[in-house]
Amino acid sequence: MSDYLIGDVQGCYDSLQRLLKKINFSLDKDRLYFLGDVVNRGNKSLETLEFIKENADNTSMVLGNHDFHLLACTIGNINPNKKDTFSDITNAKNATKLLEFLTQQPLVIHEQNALMVHAGIPPNWDKNTVLTQAALVQANLQSENLAEFLTKMYHNQPDTWHANLGEIEQCRYTVNALMRMRFCKADGQLEFAHKLNFDQVPKGYKAWFMHEHRLLEQTDIFFGHWSTLTNVVQKRIFPMDHGCIWGGRLSAIRRSDQQVFSIDC
Repeated sequence: MSDYLIGDVQGCYDSLQRLLKKINFSLDKDRLYFLGDVVNRGNKSLETLEFIKENADNTSMVLGNHDFHLLACTIGNINPNKKDTFSDITNAKNATKLLEFLTQQPLVIHEQNALMVHAGIPPNWDKNTVLTQAALVQANLQSENLAEFLTKMYHNQPDTWHANLGEIEQCRYTVNALMRMRFCKADGQLEFAHKLNFDQVPKGYKAWFMHEHRLLEQTDIFFGHWSTLTNVVQKRIFPMDHGCIWGGRLSAIRRSDQQVFSIDC
């Protein structure tokens, strides 16, 4: 029995199936954890999401920014953009059930001494803060005011965490940090303009996992989102978005021995 953690699939269902064949994945004994962005940009978002939902006994996922964007465009009042490719989901007969399934997914999975998240975790957050704030967002995703909540999440402010923020501001910061963050300051101030490798850093910022005295430096963190990351040698940090949708690789890491398996896309 093995646990595999898979980076951003983004609707590349055929690549996913080739990867599962390579690792000899068995629905009877193995388990998959998807690190967010399972839909959008690829041409088979529907098949990808259906695969995860239909095999929920052996699969888990965290929400990524593209998964969240699908919810915001279909349930909230956010307009899709020209690059979005999830119309196969919105036009599907089972669209309502698929969207409901997405609203039930967490922002963070905590397994033993590991955290699975889409983008990252602010350096000044401990495990309790991460789990508490992620649970707050998830509770709102399952509330009667879901449409209004989703629409209010589309803003870059507040860009810094304060415990005295109101609930909506706490949720907005949490969504942005856990689903969109790459660079930040030691106090968790977020920066969204730069998307290159961690060594091409905007002045005054660092990659979220490069800060000294990061509170979770003794916790394994598996994440996706940052396809331009290369040559990361950081203890307990496992970036798994290897740019499948951009012609790179789709990768899975086996939890037991941290061996990475990849297929070219």
